[in-house]
Amino acid sequence: MKRIALLLACWLAFAAQAQSQDAPKGQAPAAGAKVSMCIGCHGIPLYKSAYPEVYHVPKIAGQSPQYIVSALRAYRNGERSHPSMTGVAKGLSDKDMADLAAYYGASTGGGK
Repeated sequence: MKRIALLLACWLAFAAQAQSQDAPKGQAPAAGAKVSMCIGCHGIPLYKSAYPEVYHVPKIAGQSPQYIVSALRAYRNGERSHPSMTGVAKGLSDKDMADLAAYYGASTGGGK
């Protein structure tokens, strides 16, 4: 039983390491030229989108980088649905997503 537990622990450690190597590490400064597509909605406090329906645009500044990447991937893969976000996410590489997540994850300023 101890052997199985040890093998499982080794496998989990290997899987976690492999996953972290697959995901690009985000660089906040690299997001500087990429945030223009986000700031138009997420940079306006209390902004509501009117397309395709009235929708409260969430604050992303200070959000967990892992959450931001997960949400962007879900929009890109069709697991989440919003026309504007799907269009933006489909144009982003994994590195772009990681950079944006690092930028907004480190941001705590006002606005979104």
